Amino acid sequence: VIWHDVVCEPAAMDSEDVLFLLYTSGSTGKPKGLVHTQAGYLLYAALTHRYVFSYHDGDVFGCVADIGWITGHSYSVYGPLANGGTSVLFESTPIYPDPGRYWEMVQRLKINQFYGAPTAIRLLLKYGNQWVHKYDRSTLKTLGSVGEPINTEAWEWYHTVVGDGRCPVVDTWWQTETGGICITPRPSNPDAEIVPGMAMRPFFGIKPALMDTEGEVLTSNHTSGALCIAQPWPGMARTIHNNHQRFIETYCQPYPGYFFTGDGAYRSKEGYYQITGRLDDVINVSGHRIGTAEIEDVVNQCSQVAESAVIGYSHNIKGEGVYAFVVLKKGMDVEEMDLSRQLNDLVSKKIAKYACPDCIQVNSRLPKTRSGKIMRRVLRKVVEQDLNGLGDLSTLDDPAAVQEIIEGHRKLSGKQQR
Repeated sequence: VIWHDVVCEPAAMDSEDVLFLLYTSGSTGKPKGLVHTQAGYLLYAALTHRYVFSYHDGDVFGCVADIGWITGHSYSVYGPLANGGTSVLFESTPIYPDPGRYWEMVQRLKINQFYGAPTAIRLLLKYGNQWVHKYDRSTLKTLGSVGEPINTEAWEWYHTVVGDGRCPVVDTWWQTETGGICITPRPSNPDAEIVPGMAMRPFFGIKPALMDTEGEVLTSNHTSGALCIAQPWPGMARTIHNNHQRFIETYCQPYPGYFFTGDGAYRSKEGYYQITGRLDDVINVSGHRIGTAEIEDVVNQCSQVAESAVIGYSHNIKGEGVYAFVVLKKGMDVEEMDLSRQLNDLVSKKIAKYACPDCIQVNSRLPKTRSGKIMRRVLRKVVEQDLNGLGDLSTLDDPAAVQEIIEGHRKLSGKQQR
């Protein structure tokens, strides 16, 4: 077979021609077909891949994301290939045929940069250190986290056990809409600090802005607000397919002159950024507004908990109550009352009594997309007993997880009514 006989001629494209459409979930469950274009997206994917992960020619890049997710697009395909790199494509789960799957792959393929989701890191943490130590990970130079904020325990395990304390962990924040990484600990000076659980610094050309509830820009540090971006950047989506009005209403109208991300963020006194979660994941308990991600981070600090998801639900007295779905670490067997007491003590100490979970439901797994994101919208609908309003479930990794959540909620509701 001769190369020129099977490969078509390159086509000249305009910089703003469509490169691809990628559908991402909306808060209503109706997916949005986001449009990315030729030149801007490719440039941004290539730049962020090279500089965030300190990629050098000859390195082997291992992004274990589903290619159908924006992370798979940007950092399994377009970014590495635009840089002429070697990219490892991964299919299946991190625990098949055993929990050493990732690390065997690192050893066998001599992976230099590894990029995965916090939910997978928390899952592997459940199985202990032995599966990591079984394999040689000396080729690793950078570890990355993507998809949702990584809790401190998972970050520390990733850094000290997987990376042997020598690999920087880049906790990256970005979205399908942004095309590539926007806030990340690297690039920076080699000796610049990295704070666990913080995305930290804006990438080249990204100008973050925090907005208050009145739509005013918050200029001080040690403050929280709605995360916006103050100027265009090459990788941003241009529109929603066949619905530009929805694009304008979703991203441009909430804070005119700014791109609204839908996420909340905290800016520390040093000027570092920490993502606090989706703004629609903020609950109001007895007049106290708190992000569910903040409660999850504390719940995950419990020595028996592998991962959790927290949602708000209608409460007759408080307005909204706190409902925690919890997955225990492998081999953990704890009484319901003991777990409830431990978690409430921990949350009271770390946050406040008002943030303590009113309901704690233990499950063996949480409903997730194939890219590893917890489908909190589904959890909300189950607790609201709106099973007809679960929305689009086409990206669900394991449908049985939803049924388990439904059954667990029924049992818990039955106990509380007795």
